[in-house]
Amino acid sequence: MSTTIQATPHYFVPAPSKYPALAALGLFFVILGAGTWINEVSWGKYSFAFGMLWFLGVLFRWFAASVGENQHGSYGRKIDMSFRWSMSWFIFSEVMFFGAFFAALWWTRAHALPSLGSGDNALIWPGFQAIWPSVAAGATGSPAGIVEPFTTMTPFWLPTINTALLLSSAVTLTIAHHALIAGQRGKTIGLMWVTVLLGLVFLFVQGYEYHHAYQEFNLKLSSGAYGSTFFMLTGFHGFHVFVGMLMLLSITLRLQKGHFSAERHFGFEGAAWYWHFVDVVWLGLYVVVYWL
Repeated sequence: MSTTIQATPHYFVPAPSKYPALAALGLFFVILGAGTWINEVSWGKYSFAFGMLWFLGVLFRWFAASVGENQHGSYGRKIDMSFRWSMSWFIFSEVMFFGAFFAALWWTRAHALPSLGSGDNALIWPGFQAIWPSVAAGATGSPAGIVEPFTTMTPFWLPTINTALLLSSAVTLTIAHHALIAGQRGKTIGLMWVTVLLGLVFLFVQGYEYHHAYQEFNLKLSSGAYGSTFFMLTGFHGFHVFVGMLMLLSITLRLQKGHFSAERHFGFEGAAWYWHFVDVVWLGLYVVVYWL
């Protein structure tokens, strides 16, 4: 059963918190470890792992405190509005993030390749072929043969399966939202578990796709412009699917504890917004990366 909460109509001013400082400390060790690890310092990976575990632990405690404040009725209409604006700007920043990678792919195909293959650069890059995908001999941007031969990815069948999985998860999530509004908590929880499972299967399929690309297609991050844009776009999207799946899992567990009601459930809505954003980005990837 859901808990009826009488929320304060005014702004909630929390007590001084130690969590921002503790989170910053964890991020310090993350950045320190990442920088030293890249430069092949032996203890870098341990600093990175410690920082990540510390940071995630702080986030867990911080979010738990926020959930407790919400359940005790500390958050009113104005706080709810601030959460909605915050989530909206966060998703907008993610749109700009992926927009930069899509723009890099477009610039490479529409401007960089034609420029390198023009007569002006014939002496610098003799024999270079300005075609895409950059898999033909001399077309990798490495006439010296630095980039190993590779095979490009096609939409059949793993990317198409993943597209079906994400679209199905969007449907189950939307139905779950309507069920929550209708007060059907059992149906909502069941559909949310299905959504989480679909996201998990997506990640397993993408992991198998990467293994297939490395082992059978020799397609790697170092495989010229094609390889770098392919793995950067799909890899960052996969990370966002992982984060979104954790958000949905948290929401599902909260639903099982009786959190949220038909009138007050922005935590659910915010996670749903993020998941639908991930779905839309994948549709763009599916068309631009796998088909064009």
